[in-house]
Amino acid sequence: MKNKVVLITGAASGLGLATATRLAVAGADLSLVDVNEAGLAQAAEQLRSHGVRVLTRCCDLSVADNCQQSIAATLAEFGRLDGLCNVAAVMLPSRTTEMQAGAFEKTLAVNLAAPFYLIQAALPHLIESAGAIVNVASAVGITAQAYNAAYCATKAGLIQMTKSLAMEYMHDKVRINAVAPGGMMTPLARNMMNVTDPDPTLLGRASPLRGLVEMDEVADMVAFLASDQAQGYHGACIVIDKGMCAG
Repeated sequence: MKNKVVLITGAASGLGLATATRLAVAGADLSLVDVNEAGLAQAAEQLRSHGVRVLTRCCDLSVADNCQQSIAATLAEFGRLDGLCNVAAVMLPSRTTEMQAGAFEKTLAVNLAAPFYLIQAALPHLIESAGAIVNVASAVGITAQAYNAAYCATKAGLIQMTKSLAMEYMHDKVRINAVAPGGMMTPLARNMMNVTDPDPTLLGRASPLRGLVEMDEVADMVAFLASDQAQGYHGACIVIDKGMCAG
């Protein structure tokens, strides 16, 4: 990944930071986007220790203009774009009849609209560089989950959007794939559970193997799909869920 530039959303913590770390170790320069300014600064300091250049941009991706501006800022700083990893997501679970006003729209904007607008702005540059797009979906976009209708719908939509784009750009030099992880203990999951010391079986109870997916394993796959090593992958949705979607 040396001399490559990858933009990662949701990069201040969790899966986004884990992915950024793998790409930095491989030599990629990074453009990090997140709403957590302090977390971004800390992540950038950590990643620069690997000898790579890091650009940070603190913004709310539910605002469409911020998506285009994030791509523009990356190009202005580095002059190229080789990869886009759409990791950022929000999860606001509740009973459907009790969902707060604006919660559905917020989930749709961050989880589905933002990846679309980022991809739309990035595609000409990724085609030029023969780059890659990796969308982080979810196993619940395939199997569904109670009290999480908005999140499940957006992740299912992201999987289908990935496949549609892959078909549309089948003959262009860009690879477009998705990863659908099962339950992982990330900051997003902790917020959903709203507990300080969560029982790790709670998110993994739907899996026949009764356990959480290791975040490092998912980050390895996202980084792999963003790399030139994944030339045979296009239009794929890689499920990493310990059998959750098996039946």
